[in-house]
Amino acid sequence: MNREECELEQASPIEPFQKEVHLEPHGTLGSSVYSQPTLEIEYQVAMPEPETHLFEVSLQVRGWQPSQPYLDLKMPVWTPGSYLVREYARHLQDFAALAGASRLPWQKLSKNHWRIDLQGQNELTVTYRVFANELTVRTNHLDGTHGYFNGAALFFYIPGYERCPIQVAIAPPYPHWQIATALPAVAGAVNTFLAKDFDTLVDSPFEVGIHRTYPFNVQGKPHQLTVWGEGNLEPSRLIPDIQKIIQTEAEIFGGLPYERYLFLLHLSSQGFGGLEHKNSCSLIYQRFGFRNPEKYHRFIQLVAHEFFHLWNVKRIRPKALEVFDYEQENYTSSLWFSEGTTSFYDLVIPYRAGIYNVQAYLAALSKEITRFLTTPGRKVQPLSESSFDAWIKLYRQDANSPNSQMSYYLKGEMVSLLLDLLIRERHGNRRSLDDVMRQMWERFGKPEVGFTPEELQQVIEAVADVDLSEFFARYLDSTAELPFDEFLAPFGLKLQSEVDEGVPFLGCQVKTEQGREAIKFVEYGSPAQRVGMDAGDELLAINGIRVSAEQLNERLRDYRPGDTIQIAFFHQDELYLRSLTLAEPRPTRYQIVPVEQATATQEQNFQGWLGATLAALRSS
Repeated sequence: MNREECELEQASPIEPFQKEVHLEPHGTLGSSVYSQPTLEIEYQVAMPEPETHLFEVSLQVRGWQPSQPYLDLKMPVWTPGSYLVREYARHLQDFAALAGASRLPWQKLSKNHWRIDLQGQNELTVTYRVFANELTVRTNHLDGTHGYFNGAALFFYIPGYERCPIQVAIAPPYPHWQIATALPAVAGAVNTFLAKDFDTLVDSPFEVGIHRTYPFNVQGKPHQLTVWGEGNLEPSRLIPDIQKIIQTEAEIFGGLPYERYLFLLHLSSQGFGGLEHKNSCSLIYQRFGFRNPEKYHRFIQLVAHEFFHLWNVKRIRPKALEVFDYEQENYTSSLWFSEGTTSFYDLVIPYRAGIYNVQAYLAALSKEITRFLTTPGRKVQPLSESSFDAWIKLYRQDANSPNSQMSYYLKGEMVSLLLDLLIRERHGNRRSLDDVMRQMWERFGKPEVGFTPEELQQVIEAVADVDLSEFFARYLDSTAELPFDEFLAPFGLKLQSEVDEGVPFLGCQVKTEQGREAIKFVEYGSPAQRVGMDAGDELLAINGIRVSAEQLNERLRDYRPGDTIQIAFFHQDELYLRSLTLAEPRPTRYQIVPVEQATATQEQNFQGWLGATLAALRSS
């Protein structure tokens, strides 16, 4: 694959990444003039005692119209990209409003709504503190080594003035602390940055503290990797692979839609996740997860996922997310495409980039199919409903979630795979899901116009050149099983299930926790559920002999399907002795393998899809 040469620069102790902007009078930034009323809005974020986990924030507002006797401030309840009402205002304390040295009266009208009586003043200062001790990509974290914050979790917006420019000054606690953000620096002002509007502020996280900075270029544009935390990451290996990811994804869409881009990476003991932004992304990963090949590939897939989002969801986004409502849920049935299709690409992009081979790609895809086919909830929740109910289900897992829910990430990835194979098979690999992404980019992404579910289906049908009404009805709006073999067969592949015939089916997952054998999940309709076992119970014995989580499968090998055993467990501290009948073994793993004798057409289709031969796959 031809790629532009990418220049890798040496790490620098300073932050060369920020582009300076010059502020224009009367609320303009360069040539952009805002139609909304204009205020001067300035924030300062200080952290004088970082060990307290308290950000100290002050907001200055100038130019308020005297005809409006009060000023409303609202804090977002969620942040784009993470579809759960998180109630960020719950971390806010010590609110005060001042005009000069005089305190202004205020009242709280709702959980996230403050109203200040201005008493004729056109300037005021609001001060408050925010507790920050949750290290995730969507929250805030402050300690003795750094301060990380997201705009939605730290800042107010003024209703009706969301499009006004907002200036943010950072006051680090120590001179050696550095600042990394995708926002441009304000010329002539120390540690001060400018967001063109509130959406941009929310979309631009800050990392302030002790971190390492690695600048590099792709397609002539500056990029930066900022790393907080210690671990076994090797920049000399990682950065060239990130460059390959960027280049490969840019080739799909015909270039990079930004002037510069920032990767913020937090290394922690066991964290995993990412949050996308237009000109940056936040990543969190286990600090020693870069030497093991499988773990390293998982991180590369995370990078590919969040970077792909700068097109798909940050610019190509559902109509319901065209204009963000920060006060409540923004419902859409299209997250299967925004997140699931992105998940489809996060596996294939590293393969196309040459980071791993075809065997590794199909192995990773097989693991995803295994996760899907071993989730009972796929038979309960349709994909479109999963997207719509993200706000109340996906991020609020409970003991019954695997029985009743289906992740729109996972099933969306599976449906995207089928669509890609369908398009490729119909058009001899001359068209693919890439063409869908390009058309969505031209039609909706570049102008940033939201798409409806109907418009998305129309684009996919136009690329596939076939009516997909039945496909969408079955695989998005119902719980019909996905016919993997039907779509894999034209490419000389099939899905092979693996069953441990020696282990009859009990239907519960057990884990040793603090010296007890904790039952973590009980499958609906299983032998374990029929006798009253429940998540949270403690497994004790089988046929009168103690059993541990580690021993469970080996103990079950002593029996056959249809055998009746006595099982002992604690349920809400009461001892239960129950007889249950073991069921037939279930598949525990699914693997994509070549068919026994492929036709010439199948060989040709496979090579056109993945650029490899089925013979090479068989020999691996």
